[in-house]
Amino acid sequence: MKLIKPDHFHEPVGHYSPAVVSNGFVFVSGQLAVEPETGEPIGGSIEEQTERCIRNLELVLEAAGSSLDRVVKVTIFVSDEGLWGAVNEVYEKVFDHRRPARAIIPVGNFREPFLIEVEAIAEAPAEAS
Repeated sequence: MKLIKPDHFHEPVGHYSPAVVSNGFVFVSGQLAVEPETGEPIGGSIEEQTERCIRNLELVLEAAGSSLDRVVKVTIFVSDEGLWGAVNEVYEKVFDHRRPARAIIPVGNFREPFLIEVEAIAEAPAEAS
């Protein structure tokens, strides 16, 4: 098992790694809408938060030698199921023709100002496994 933390990426608030590479996969911890270097919340609309979460996910994947192209499963937690449509629009633009397995789970309120959290599993490069 290899622990992953991108250079110039904020320290996790809790006892976890941004990602772990194991058995040919990269398991990325939930990403919030925060500035990658400082961990400061960005707030904003659900569209802005969704984009930031996915871009943070991308930074972690790249640090592991993987990419959004190699994502096989995404789990999205949203504060309200009414946000599903807006989240889906941003998700579709970012993932384009790729269609990894996915779940969107309404979970109720997050701590302010967060509306969404995104985690993923991706294929790891052969040398990282």
